[in-house]
Amino acid sequence: MNKDIIAGKWTQLKGKAQAKWGDLTDDVFDVAEGNSEYLAGKLQERYGWERERAEKEVRDFGKTLN
Repeated sequence: MNKDIIAGKWTQLKGKAQAKWGDLTDDVFDVAEGNSEYLAGKLQERYGWERERAEKEVRDFGKTLN
């Protein structure tokens, strides 16, 4: 699923993302609105992951939505 589709369906996908990354707040998901770079940055910040891992997590999440 590409970035445009994720952004367009963000309201629907937000619940799935919150279930996957429960340590992130509602505010993070509201601000992200499907922005994968922002979401990866917040994952990196909250979980202490390297950038590559955070980006991979977001990519892998996108793949599960197909």
